[in-house]
Amino acid sequence: EWDRWLLMGLIGTAVGMLGFLTHQIIDSLITLKWDLVENYLKDGNFHLTWVCVLGTGLAMILVSSSSVLFFCPAGSPSGLPEIIGYLNGTSIQHLFNIKTFLGTFVSCVLAVAAGLFCGPEGPMVHLGAILGCGLSQLQSDTLGIHLPFFTRFQNSADKRSFITAGAGAGIASVFRAPIGGLLFTLEEVSSFWNIRLAWQTFFCCLMATFTTDLLSSSLYGFVYRGHFGFFEAEKRILFWVKNLLDMHVLAFIPTILLGMLGGLLGALFVSLNIKINKLRMRFFNSIPKSSVRKTSKLLETMLILVISCVPLVANLGSGRNFLVLDIGCILNFPCSSEQGSAAALLVENGKQGITYLFKRGTHEEFGYTSLCTALAFYFILSCWTAGSAVASGLVIPMLYTGALYGRIIGLILVSIFGVQTNEYGAWIDPGLFAAIGAASFFSGVSRLTISLTVIMVSMFS
Repeated sequence: EWDRWLLMGLIGTAVGMLGFLTHQIIDSLITLKWDLVENYLKDGNFHLTWVCVLGTGLAMILVSSSSVLFFCPAGSPSGLPEIIGYLNGTSIQHLFNIKTFLGTFVSCVLAVAAGLFCGPEGPMVHLGAILGCGLSQLQSDTLGIHLPFFTRFQNSADKRSFITAGAGAGIASVFRAPIGGLLFTLEEVSSFWNIRLAWQTFFCCLMATFTTDLLSSSLYGFVYRGHFGFFEAEKRILFWVKNLLDMHVLAFIPTILLGMLGGLLGALFVSLNIKINKLRMRFFNSIPKSSVRKTSKLLETMLILVISCVPLVANLGSGRNFLVLDIGCILNFPCSSEQGSAAALLVENGKQGITYLFKRGTHEEFGYTSLCTALAFYFILSCWTAGSAVASGLVIPMLYTGALYGRIIGLILVSIFGVQTNEYGAWIDPGLFAAIGAASFFSGVSRLTISLTVIMVSMFS
């Protein structure tokens, strides 16, 4: 079995490198986008700032959507349902070819960098599965490659096993959670399972996580900025919370409430998304000409981006100052107005915005108006974005939406009991309940339980 373990290690390493490249390119594009408008921001020319940001975003969306509409239709939107369908017996054409790989990768990084309310997690599962399929079969009809190695794995059962491992490695690389990647494939992806596949998938996920962490330890924006192999906690953990809180048994009461709220809002999100996609399919199927239909889908994604930039207009209109840092446009906090605060939450890239919401000791950083406004706007826009003609994931929107209503619950507790400074009341912190709310909405939409718990723990510690 040494050759099987070798292939699992190679697939994990390749997925880890891909995960590193995905995040580096997204961060570099976001930084580049805001570097282009830095001079306009310093001069106070907010109109040109908005035009430049919107223009660069639309250019990215044009390429992103075109890559899945005209280059690889199998890459739209996230690929995860198709992977689940394939691993459970459904045959889908062009799901694992190199055109789908390239188109999904390009579409994913550009869609996230452009500013759509989405993340790279779903496409990374698809990309990991493609790498698992390609490296195990060592043949490509598109490129005309048929290598005479590992031929004993060129059968449907082994192919399915390597695709499962690649999908799990994609999750492990994104969240730095090898156990979470294994449990995700067991709970969500594959129905054909055995203990040998579990250990091999876990090894593949370990290699993916290790490779991503190793490369990220010294490179940021493709620039060497540290000691190779030195794993800093702030870089390794996605949402690192420095201040740990002692819990009280009373914290379970709002936690249960958040769990129920997550289930209700998750069901509403799924139901609304199904209705939007049915309406979308009905509208586009009514267009007889294929070229006009694809152009209409492209225009829809551009319309979503334009609407997503509305908070930027509101933020610029409030006359607030900006700071342009390495990771993009990080706004000054605390906010001077509820309008500016809500706009700031929505202008942020999802990952950074979630970090703000999870931050401890910021009891009165955001008010009810800003949180409720951002929640309504983000909920609707992320639901609309899911299923549009770009390769996109739902994990960041799910975490963000849950963090918003979780922080609202935390703010209600602060309004009732006040800001507690003693050790027995420190658990009344909006940042803590933002994290619990994020997990509840993620679970309500995805129906994940055990693997989600492990993934959430991995993202904080």
